[in-house]
Amino acid sequence: MKIGTAAETFPGERRVAMVPDTVPALIKTGLEVLIETGAGERAGFGDQAYRDKGAQIVPDRRTAQAADIVVQVRCGGVATGTANADLGTWRGDQVLIGMCDPLGFPAACQRLAETGVTLMALELVPRITRAQSMDVLSSMATVAGYRAVLLAALELPRMFPLLMTAAGTLKPARVFVIGAGVAGLQAMATARRLGAIVQAYDVRAAAKEQVESVGARFVQMELKPGDAEDRGGYAKAMDEAFYEKQRQLMASVVAESDVVITTAAIPGKASPRLVTAEAVHAMRPGSVIVDLAAERGGNCELTKADQRLVAHGVTILGPTNLPAEIPYHASLMFAKNITHFVQNIVRDGTLQWSADDEIIRDSTVARGGQITHPRVRELLGLGPTS
Repeated sequence: MKIGTAAETFPGERRVAMVPDTVPALIKTGLEVLIETGAGERAGFGDQAYRDKGAQIVPDRRTAQAADIVVQVRCGGVATGTANADLGTWRGDQVLIGMCDPLGFPAACQRLAETGVTLMALELVPRITRAQSMDVLSSMATVAGYRAVLLAALELPRMFPLLMTAAGTLKPARVFVIGAGVAGLQAMATARRLGAIVQAYDVRAAAKEQVESVGARFVQMELKPGDAEDRGGYAKAMDEAFYEKQRQLMASVVAESDVVITTAAIPGKASPRLVTAEAVHAMRPGSVIVDLAAERGGNCELTKADQRLVAHGVTILGPTNLPAEIPYHASLMFAKNITHFVQNIVRDGTLQWSADDEIIRDSTVARGGQITHPRVRELLGLGPTS
């Protein structure tokens, strides 16, 4: 049985789904590893490094994608613009594994399903102890949170740490992080390492202890969110009345901050609007907002995806793919996650399929020519599977 990966073709995507260090583990499971020539170069992994670990370098994309199992960073919806070109390459006996945002792009997943390929979405891996080593969302969020702070530090016209110099004392920057998921916590920790005063807020009750564990101060707000967390540990969408009250209470904290980093995203839904144009206007000139929820509309009212704009003297950044800006370590983490995922479905070179396995069941979007995942079927207006 063969496993292959091809170079990512989405604009600006520099990550790769397999790195040389993960090749031996895949070979040990009985797989023959195929890598398209040059697939890892943009992430810092040359062809010879793969060969040294036992992989076979193949000359083109089609050969790599002819493998029994194909792994990609982006496939389906999140590879919009190239996914349709690949549709003719898939077979009914293949397994395609990667990030495809099935809740955001269900129609693209349906097109893949029609080819007969078995599609497995890494975003849907359940948040259970056994699957922690496969959690690409947490891995990539770690990179994004770190990178967001570095971007803010470059844009801010002041330094982050407290400095006592012969020329006087320089006050530390004040950073406010909205959302205490993996990206938010990494942003807090990174800002603290740079010497900033860090405050944070999250709608989930359990977040206070997590925020304080990385040295930030939790901002208390008189809100009663009720059940704000789904069974997977992610924040749930709330009603508009709740968000309006939240925006009002948050405005004063935003106004006194030099940097605001927003990370509040709801899988498959538009990002909640938490920072209004009025709140931006109240910030000091030179302040910076980095909106990590920009891909689904942004937490800031003024955010434009993948753009840098200045409004009322405040710089607003809306990056949508920060992990691709640190492709070496992002690829290393992603590849290790996907290797553990593959090891769960392959034994002695044979695909071991079991619908009783929660990881396999929850992450499978399509199989046998049809969409099988209940939430994706619901989005497409399809009834229960027969």
